[in-house]
Amino acid sequence: MLGIKTAALYTAAIGLLVFFCRAFPFLFLRSGKKDSGHAGDGGQTKKQMILGRFLAVVEKAVPPAAMTVLAVNSVAAPVKDNLIGGIPVLAASIFTLLVHLWRRNFLVSILGGTVLYMVLERLLAG
Repeated sequence: MLGIKTAALYTAAIGLLVFFCRAFPFLFLRSGKKDSGHAGDGGQTKKQMILGRFLAVVEKAVPPAAMTVLAVNSVAAPVKDNLIGGIPVLAASIFTLLVHLWRRNFLVSILGGTVLYMVLERLLAG
């Protein structure tokens, strides 16, 4: 078991690491120039405009890609290990998708899928 000093040190170190990870993009993407002085370009250099376009594409593409990877991984791992044991995961995932397409409500679809998963897990485990 950790002592209070060691736990406090670990907590501080992790806090600083998380803060740095959150602040890093802002520090990295900060420009040294406030205004280029050219009319009509909003004070941006060509490099800044290209970076802005790139970030716009990234901000639209990364969240759906990350969610897709997480969803496929959460379904594929249980099904790969045991097909019968993967039935609750598959059924709950399909149910969640259908309810979301029907109601367009994240809370209802996730809650419904979770309840269905738990019921099927209990029924099939016993």
